[in-house]
Amino acid sequence: MVKSGDFMFMGEYHQKIDDKGRIIVPSKLRYDLGETFIVTRGLDNCLFIYPKEEWNNIVSKYKELPNTKDARNFMRFFLSGANTCEFDKQGRINISAPLIKYASLDKDCIIIGVNERLEIWSKDLWGKFIEENEENLSDIADNLFKVNLG
Repeated sequence: MVKSGDFMFMGEYHQKIDDKGRIIVPSKLRYDLGETFIVTRGLDNCLFIYPKEEWNNIVSKYKELPNTKDARNFMRFFLSGANTCEFDKQGRINISAPLIKYASLDKDCIIIGVNERLEIWSKDLWGKFIEENEENLSDIADNLFKVNLG
């Protein structure tokens, strides 16, 4: 297992989820996830997948949050959906029914690498996300980095 921060997930992978909620994670991503990892609700109606070490880093940051209504609500949302997962012999993970419903996963899915995590999107929601954001990406980059990346 690679230590947290020593790798970066990236890429876009088109996969299918079966009727039992199983989806294959591409082999090139499995090593960095490790033997056990966490799947939970993400933002924007997708699922987040974290290697165990990265998950532990996130949870430790949550413990430092003030006991405000926003912090409590976010932790309830994020942590209540979390499941520890591992791969079966075919490289599949089993996604729980509540997470499938939350992310509107139905047959065609997209797995993307986003630095320290993977995200699982329904094909339709991923297409909608790209469509809604691609025109603004230059402005977003300028605002985030205050430099010209291109």
